[in-house]
Amino acid sequence: DIRIARKSAGKLGLPEVTLGVLPGTGGTQRLVRLVNKSTAIELMVTGETFDFEKGQQIGIINQIWEPATNDEFLEKIQKYAESFCPPNRAAKAVGRIKRSVQSGIEVPFESALAMERELQQQLFQSEDAKEGLAAYIEKRKANFSAK
Repeated sequence: DIRIARKSAGKLGLPEVTLGVLPGTGGTQRLVRLVNKSTAIELMVTGETFDFEKGQQIGIINQIWEPATNDEFLEKIQKYAESFCPPNRAAKAVGRIKRSVQSGIEVPFESALAMERELQQQLFQSEDAKEGLAAYIEKRKANFSAK
């Protein structure tokens, strides 16, 4: 759901058309949900492979990082992932955001809004929401506990 690439570490593409087949295992459905329909079709029918910079331009890659070694890249990824966890972020809220977006895109808009309201209601009952709102009112940094 968040895609980070290591600069000059590979290429992207769905070249299955060069084998006479379509991008299976959800390839045709996932790509069109990341980029617009005509771009998705063009990429699949041409079978083009491309660098991460183009992937970022069309919305497949979120960020491109340039750490010197693979270990540094993995450390940076780990640190980035940890930034979404307590005490910096409310883990329940992060999870519900992901669930709302991932599930909501699969259902009609009205159903997605209903799901969002339900998830929001669940979050308002959490200790993290109480902490976040209190920290905002008290003008201090929140200290989330994933509860």
